[in-house]
Amino acid sequence: MLWVGGVIGAGALLTACGSGSDEERTGSAADDSAEPRTGGTLRVGALGRAGAITRDPHGTQANESDYLILSLIYDTLTVPGARPNTEPRLAASWKASDDLKTWRFTIAKGAKFHDGSAVTAEDVVFSLKRLRATPAGASRLPGIQEKNISAEGTDTVVLVSDYANAELPLLTRLTTFVIPKGTTDKDIAKASGTGPFKLDWFRGGNARLVRNEDWYGGEVYLDAIEVKIFESPQAMASALLAGQIDVASNVGAVAARTAKGRKDVQTIRRPNDMAMPIVMRTADGPFADAKVREALRLAVDREAMVKQVLSGYGTVANDVLGTGDPAYDKSLPQRTRDLARAKELLAEAKFDTSKTYELYTTEDISGLAESATLFATQVREAGVKIKVVKQESGTFWDKTWLKGDLYTTYWGTNDSVVFFASKTMVSDSGQNEAGWKDEAFDRAYEEAIGTAGAVERTAQLKVLQKIEYDSSGYLLWGMADGIDLAGSAVHGLPKLPGYGRVQLEQAWLAR
Repeated sequence: MLWVGGVIGAGALLTACGSGSDEERTGSAADDSAEPRTGGTLRVGALGRAGAITRDPHGTQANESDYLILSLIYDTLTVPGARPNTEPRLAASWKASDDLKTWRFTIAKGAKFHDGSAVTAEDVVFSLKRLRATPAGASRLPGIQEKNISAEGTDTVVLVSDYANAELPLLTRLTTFVIPKGTTDKDIAKASGTGPFKLDWFRGGNARLVRNEDWYGGEVYLDAIEVKIFESPQAMASALLAGQIDVASNVGAVAARTAKGRKDVQTIRRPNDMAMPIVMRTADGPFADAKVREALRLAVDREAMVKQVLSGYGTVANDVLGTGDPAYDKSLPQRTRDLARAKELLAEAKFDTSKTYELYTTEDISGLAESATLFATQVREAGVKIKVVKQESGTFWDKTWLKGDLYTTYWGTNDSVVFFASKTMVSDSGQNEAGWKDEAFDRAYEEAIGTAGAVERTAQLKVLQKIEYDSSGYLLWGMADGIDLAGSAVHGLPKLPGYGRVQLEQAWLAR
């Protein structure tokens, strides 16, 4: 959940996704122009809950701590980049057929599992098929059926899409973790990875990872990374200020305010890092009428949400996911609060304002539950009564996500418009959070990804965004900035948002 293309000319086909790489540092900022040093152990705090721990690289990672650990142990085929927006990792290169349906990914030379065995195309095929078989597999590999994943020789993997897809390399960036062929579900926690770090030990969500001396991807500076799980941003920030950890990952705006003025602490801010939308079910239930959804969008005071929930560490959004994409349509009229029109729409839809509706949320990330509470307060002025129900993380992801009528969700990435469309909005997506089915949207999606030219594809994406803006189940009121706190000795932290943020192989310590 947290975190579901380059070479041989393929990069030219891809719409460059905004990297959000303009990084704001306050406090004693590390000089990353200094010569990196080898050695040391980086202690990283990350959010997570004991009841949601997973060791499965193809499972649903509700804990950021789990996702960080898995991302250091296992490699994906591609990773986020700045320019181009998708760069090679375990796949050194890729090339598409003229019709953009068949893609060939070539494995990086020298890639080995941690046990020393060479990575083969059969290992990748096994891993992708296992990923495809998960409940969310269809959205993780959109348009790719299990039968259409095959090996060609020892170093080439062939993916055949049901439709033309110029964006396929981009869509392999998040969870295409590769494990050895034949790994069983029983032994998945012991699976050998290919990543820059190897698992030393794992206890209760905490882990120690040691440098993989044979990593094909280049030099790794740190001797080890220790990941410590924290259930609250406040506890994690306190641990950093007390010197118990070196990095507090994605710690949130409150912690940034607490650390402000500390000369020994870096505050690293990545604009527009996390989407925190409210999901309204469109398939059935009280919010199935598009007029009701529009009324709720108009009842929200977005400026107040950003100011109060995010303490100003964020920006107002406009109900379209993928705000960092250069193809994001800024010409769409910015929705602002209009209580009179909201009340009119509710009356036209004959919405029952005598009832109280439940809004489900969690405290998985900083500000999420607070956004639900403020939303409930704001829409009451339009006549809609909302009761906020906080659920434990495991219960929420098992009982509410993808099923609820009204709930908060979050995506720890500010990826492309196409990414979100494929993962959460096309009719057959495995993570269709609102149960939204719109034939015009599906057609616009297929036309956009089937268009090779960047200019032409951007035009198609505007059509897609207009449909999403008008009638999807998302109320995206704002985008939260990503905020890390780090000690002054920490250098080389990644500057990219989302999945790019957990790529710590170039980090190093001055001490």
